[in-house]
Amino acid sequence: MRLKHKILIVDDDADDREIIRDAFQSTAEDQEYQFIENGDKLMEYLEGEANEHLPSLILLDLNMPGKDGRETLKELKINKRYQCIPTLVFTTSSSIRDKKTAYELGANCFITKPDTFNKLVELTKCINRLWL
Repeated sequence: MRLKHKILIVDDDADDREIIRDAFQSTAEDQEYQFIENGDKLMEYLEGEANEHLPSLILLDLNMPGKDGRETLKELKINKRYQCIPTLVFTTSSSIRDKKTAYELGANCFITKPDTFNKLVELTKCINRLWL
C-alpha cells in the first residue's frame, strides 16, 4: 500500500484552507491534509504530533497573526530537521518585496493565490506533479 502524502496548509483564513483542500482533493486522492492556523501552531505540530512522520509539503501563508509566514519560514529553514520539507509560500501577496524576502528565507516556491477555483485546481495539479 502506498503511503499518503501529508500536506500542511498553514493559513489563518478557514475559508482559504477549505478551498485549498477541496482543490487538492479534486486532483489527487492519495493525500492527507492538516490545517494549521499560524506559525506558532505549525512549530508545535512539527515538534509534537509530526515528530516521527514529517509532512511531504507545507503551504505557508505570509500574513497571519502570531508568528507570521516570514518568521516561520526562517525558523523552518534554519532547523536541520525541517529544512528539507518543501515549503511553498502561498499568499494573496504579489509584492516583489515579499517574493524576494520569501526566497531569501529559503522558500522553495512563491505562489500568489489564484482568484478562481478553476485556476486553483490547475495550480494544485502543477504542485502535485512538481512537489509530490
